[in-house]
Amino acid sequence: MDALKQFPSPPQSALGRPFLPPESPLPMLPCRLGRAADSGRDPVRPGAALIVRRLFIFVGTALLTAAGGYGMYDVVEVGGVTFLEAVLLGLFLVLLAWVAFSFMSALAGFFALLTRRPAGLPLDTTGSLPEVTSRTAMLIPTYNEDPHHVMARLRAMYESVDATGYGEKFDWFLLSDTTDPDIWICEEMTFIQLRRPCGLDRLYYRHRSDNTARKSGNIADWVSRFGAGYDHMIVLDADSLMEGDTVVRLVHAMETDPAAALIQTQPVIVNARTLFSRLQQFSGRVYGPIVAAGNAWWHGGDSNYWGHNAVIRVRAFAAEAGLPELRGRKPFGGHILSHDFVEAALMRRAGWRIYMAPNIGGSFEEVPPSVLDFAGRDRRWCQGNLQHLAVLPARGLYWVSRLHLLTGIGSYLTAPLWLLFLVLGLLISLQAHFIRPEYFPKGFSLFPTWPQQDPVLAARVFAATMGLLILPKLLAYVLVISHREGRMGFAGSVRLLLGVFCETVLAALIAPCMMIFQSKAVVEILVGRDAGWQVQRRSDGELALGEIYRKFAGPTLCGLVLALSAYAVSLPLLLWMSPVVLGLLLAIPLGIITSVRLKAPGVFATPETNNPPAVVLRANELAASEPIEMAKALHQLSRDPELLGEHLDSLSLASPRKFGPVHVPLATARAKVEECESFEDAAAWLDKSELRAVLSHPTLLRRVLEMPRGRQG
Repeated sequence: MDALKQFPSPPQSALGRPFLPPESPLPMLPCRLGRAADSGRDPVRPGAALIVRRLFIFVGTALLTAAGGYGMYDVVEVGGVTFLEAVLLGLFLVLLAWVAFSFMSALAGFFALLTRRPAGLPLDTTGSLPEVTSRTAMLIPTYNEDPHHVMARLRAMYESVDATGYGEKFDWFLLSDTTDPDIWICEEMTFIQLRRPCGLDRLYYRHRSDNTARKSGNIADWVSRFGAGYDHMIVLDADSLMEGDTVVRLVHAMETDPAAALIQTQPVIVNARTLFSRLQQFSGRVYGPIVAAGNAWWHGGDSNYWGHNAVIRVRAFAAEAGLPELRGRKPFGGHILSHDFVEAALMRRAGWRIYMAPNIGGSFEEVPPSVLDFAGRDRRWCQGNLQHLAVLPARGLYWVSRLHLLTGIGSYLTAPLWLLFLVLGLLISLQAHFIRPEYFPKGFSLFPTWPQQDPVLAARVFAATMGLLILPKLLAYVLVISHREGRMGFAGSVRLLLGVFCETVLAALIAPCMMIFQSKAVVEILVGRDAGWQVQRRSDGELALGEIYRKFAGPTLCGLVLALSAYAVSLPLLLWMSPVVLGLLLAIPLGIITSVRLKAPGVFATPETNNPPAVVLRANELAASEPIEMAKALHQLSRDPELLGEHLDSLSLASPRKFGPVHVPLATARAKVEECESFEDAAAWLDKSELRAVLSHPTLLRRVLEMPRGRQG
């Protein structure tokens, strides 16, 4: 039945824009990295206390690195330091400095939380809810996500904010960059259903067809069209959740601190279902607080941005955080992928303060359900962080902001460095065992002097390095059990200790595999391979066995080569390398086991699994309801007059282009429609890119829907 004939004139709201409010444009131009911003704001200088804190972190890092380096030198200097051993020593110093820096930050976080001293921006989380007077936009970017689950989370947060009594101060925007036409139309259907119980006045939807600059472009597009109407925006991810009280307290903190441009919360992982995601959920909940508190303790107002679950001052963001397009070809050139670090650095350059608020709860997110899903997301992050090499020379950046960028880069470069360190150590052992030395002791001797290292000192250096990695976990455990509410949240200190032990073992087995994946990603990026923009799988981590065998074959082969090479030298060397070798050889079984969905969290239970927050419970309840059945986009529009009317009305906002570059999918779609004799022909022949073009073009869409039904001839 022809939907256009049933409903020839789509119903218009009073403003003619049923999906969006009136536009309030706010200019947001790309910044110039080669010239420092002149914002007119007074430069921010750290106080004496913050300087002392930073000295504690960096002096402690230097002392630990020097001590470890001296011990490693004693290991390799026996018999003289060869070229390979000198390279090995250099790599060890770099890697140890990285470990020591993380350890010192965690140590600072431990003492800050233990003594209840302020870390970052202290917020009152126990008093009565403060009053807010400003207007805030809640922004939820989405890209080919499950519309039913996105709307469930949106509605749960909407209701939670409404329950605070300040709901009228918040507008909600679902900002879609979805490219799948069927998901796009399903988003609109689900949104229309959602508006009925939640009301029409503060809930909006915008679909963007060009996807320029991905998420950062999505946010920038909203700022340039609607930003002037709001004081603040809270940027969320499609899997984010925040409690209403948390939202109100964050906005109040921005109102009371005119120097703040951004306040970042520490999201807690929820809704983990597979072994891998529960492992991430447990480790983040136990160890995350001391890491976040430590960073906030010495960052002060020079903190970082993680891209979501943060409140941002809109005018500061618009004036300073416009991202330029980097010169050169992908993957280093083009639009900046990891935009959050750069946006924070640019606002800090202009004199604004960037805060971390680790003590406020009520901020949640989800995590990829399997190692392969995690590695896929990590591949995109790796490319984005390596792009920051082009941002580092930008003029006027504060030194702490440059350190944040270097930290992001180093988090991926350390993987190939660890791999190179292992390979060099193995090569030195093989050289010592199989290659005849060219030097002999003076005087008569039946045997040559073989190059060697001191095994006792090596064991001590290894134990000390492992101590720097494991001790923060034990400190986090001590911190949790030192408070009754912490022990009760994790169902007892014994169960928590068992969880820490199991997490440590599993994480140690998974780490070598991630080292291979990250090293491969770095190499691919350096040779020019773009990661693209992959859809993230969230709910179900069970993978096809063929995919597991194919993608874990590389790490398994690496483990086999390392094992055979080590055994060729000696059995003790193989035992020495067993933590790495075992993780690689078990890559395929670990991939299968960790992607299996668990019925109960077991030893990896967290306070959020034992006693789920209200907003999480509500979101899960809504997600468990019957979803709208997803149908083919054209078929759904042809049989739903209300949906068609709303869809066409939203397209009227865009003026058709008469001149300019040819839009190839639109041109081919027009050609195909000319050749089609029926609606079914068009629906079957148009590919996804052409169908998107049709759905974005009111005239062509009407023409397709007006075509006769049934094949002819």
